[in-house]
Amino acid sequence: MGVVKTLIKLSNPQFPEIHPLEIECLVVTGVLHLCITESQAIQLKLNEFEKRPVTLADGIVHQIPSVGPIKIDWQGRVSFSAAMVLGNQCLLGAIPMEDMDIMIHPARQCVIANPLHPNIPASVAY
Repeated sequence: MGVVKTLIKLSNPQFPEIHPLEIECLVVTGVLHLCITESQAIQLKLNEFEKRPVTLADGIVHQIPSVGPIKIDWQGRVSFSAAMVLGNQCLLGAIPMEDMDIMIHPARQCVIANPLHPNIPASVAY
């Protein structure tokens, strides 16, 4: 599978007067969380509430700022989350994707709404 990117809107629900950021992000199912840049965190006035140990691809554990709350909007499907401040590109990970009930379409190499729930996101609770 190739590189998959999608547009999302990020906003701070604590400051609705701040204009949302529309960002092209890399969709990475091997990443769990939303990762944003330091500049994006500053623009949205997100509060750091902890440093979290995160193992990166180099196998080394780094202390990464976790900020929030952040609202993630993909085509009207919304997730509220924290975000890791990391790197120079926004990464959309598996947890917010599950929360918004979206997935990667491998043949088209794009993000789509779950075909089982095309109109509204759904969840499973056992």
